[in-house]
Amino acid sequence: MAEPIAQGKLLLNEPLARYTSWRVGGKADRLYIPAGLQDLQVFLQNLGASETVHFIGLGSNLLVRDGGVRGSVVLMHNVLTGLRMDEGLVYAEAGVTCAKLARFTARQHRHGAEFMAGIPGTVGGALAMNAGCHGGETWNVVKQVQTIDRYGALYLRDRAEFVATYRHVEMAAETADRELTEWFTAAWFDLPAGEASEAEQKIKSLLARRLATQPLNQPNAGSTFRNPPGDFAARLIEACGLKGYRVGGAQVSEKHANFIVNLGDATAADIEQLIAHMRDTVRQQHGIELQQEVRVIGEA
Repeated sequence: MAEPIAQGKLLLNEPLARYTSWRVGGKADRLYIPAGLQDLQVFLQNLGASETVHFIGLGSNLLVRDGGVRGSVVLMHNVLTGLRMDEGLVYAEAGVTCAKLARFTARQHRHGAEFMAGIPGTVGGALAMNAGCHGGETWNVVKQVQTIDRYGALYLRDRAEFVATYRHVEMAAETADRELTEWFTAAWFDLPAGEASEAEQKIKSLLARRLATQPLNQPNAGSTFRNPPGDFAARLIEACGLKGYRVGGAQVSEKHANFIVNLGDATAADIEQLIAHMRDTVRQQHGIELQQEVRVIGEA
């Protein structure tokens, strides 16, 4: 019996700049857009064992180097988009945007996910990095997740099977008994009931604050560095006089010092050099080693 054939869209030598919020980056050897979850399983099952695989959503916390990405890149945004109530829990698939999830939970008279309106990414990305803002973190409201491994097998995993810290998630030691990478395909969120109008007002206030303080009119990838304990990366960077500092077409935002913006002609190399300069300057002037929040993939 013949093996099932993947039915999604396969693009060869596809420029990734159009799939990242910085609008920079080289080509992927293969970019795959699944037709759905079962199709994603088939695609992974049919890949060679040595094939490198990367998953991306909105590309909002990602720097793709100019030399591109070897292997396969799987695009999840607008693919797994299920969003519904499921026995009192909010079920959201990995391709749902965080903003859409926040609005949905408010309409369902649920509280606790309003902060997600300020996260410029997908549920899958938020799960992978424990994304958060304004005092909220993704894994604080997770009950259960579904994951997929490198060979297309699906798993249902409880919150207790993961260790979630500030902008970092890993499987608990007793769970990770084999060296397999798993990616999130869906999650169930446990949120208390409340007034829809109150949740919607919180979302409105949060979005207004975000618009006032972040350079949303320029290509960016969100926060460049994690906040160090007891301080803010933006404060440290601004104290170093780096607002407006440029490397090629990349600039430290004049509006928010922890954001790097693409002025229109930046390369990934420009951005990476600027990140290094920001980190080095803060270390030299404040003695603090900033930890990078942005994920970097590909070849220089």
